Amino acid sequence: MGFFDFMNEKIAIDLGTSNTLITYKGKIVINNPSIITIHRITGKIIAVGKEAGMMRGKINKNIKTLSPFKNGVISNFDAAEKMLKTFIKRLSSLNSSLFTTSYNMIISIPCGSTEVEMRAVKESAKRLNAKNIFLIHEPIAAAIGGGINVLEPKGNMIVDIGGGTTEIAVISLGRIISGQSVKIAGNIFNEDIVQHIRESRNLHIGEFMAEKIKIQIGSAMANLQLPPDNMAVEGRDMLTGKPKQIHISYKEIEKSLDKSITQIENAIMETLSEIPPEISADIYNSGIYLTGGGSLLRGLDQRLSRTTELPVHLGDQPLETVVKGSEIALTNLDKYMDVLVQKRR
Repeated sequence: MGFFDFMNEKIAIDLGTSNTLITYKGKIVINNPSIITIHRITGKIIAVGKEAGMMRGKINKNIKTLSPFKNGVISNFDAAEKMLKTFIKRLSSLNSSLFTTSYNMIISIPCGSTEVEMRAVKESAKRLNAKNIFLIHEPIAAAIGGGINVLEPKGNMIVDIGGGTTEIAVISLGRIISGQSVKIAGNIFNEDIVQHIRESRNLHIGEFMAEKIKIQIGSAMANLQLPPDNMAVEGRDMLTGKPKQIHISYKEIEKSLDKSITQIENAIMETLSEIPPEISADIYNSGIYLTGGGSLLRGLDQRLSRTTELPVHLGDQPLETVVKGSEIALTNLDKYMDVLVQKRR
């Protein structure tokens, strides 16, 4: 680290489809849903993050709710810029001197991002007046944040299940040697739950309720050692149109998620089949590292271990691993410069 690096503030951003996390001075200072509500006529921002999330599905015709990111990349440039500006303003309020001088920013992106998508991320970041903008692939950031030495000549497998994508990567010597980005993750799990309850119970529920179900009783296995209690679910009766409450079990949710989880399993097995035998030997000994919010699904680590016949490791705070790893890379640029996607804008 050079002498003048001390004059630069450092910000790490995990632009997630479901949640945006920002670190500053070693702490996560922003952890909010990636949602913004805007007035349709004036274009004025009504709410961002948690406040906007509470409005989801409950707003009037003059207000629209936007999710700026889809499958881990920017799908609405204008909404993404407005959301990030609001978050940065909140961040600058923590330190009035922040942004009066230059600052460095690092942003994590899916490993399947195209040149156009990466350019969109950097263009959005440029408008926030960062001096230098760095990009890092999410699986590498997750590995660094999980305490893995990505620079050593050893193969490590990361499965990062976020909101929009599942990032599967085998890393060695700071590079992804094999991997893929699968567009099945937490948001698809929510859609599976909505569809299952509508078709099997004739109850229409919203996205917010589906997320609540996933967190409270979601499961990847039909038989859990510590099963959660049945859950009361409210929605609209498809037959009568009246509000209605039903009770569902975790086994019902397991059935609804089985197809999507199987697709993730198939992608993992496909990636394992493509790697060199020396790397396979490393992974046989080290296992698979599971991270991301979707990895918190009950029994998922056990199911993946059963499918792959490998040990599966789940970190303590898998939601925060990517942004923490990004910050470590930004703080130690001399060490991690070669693992970055692009060095400078």
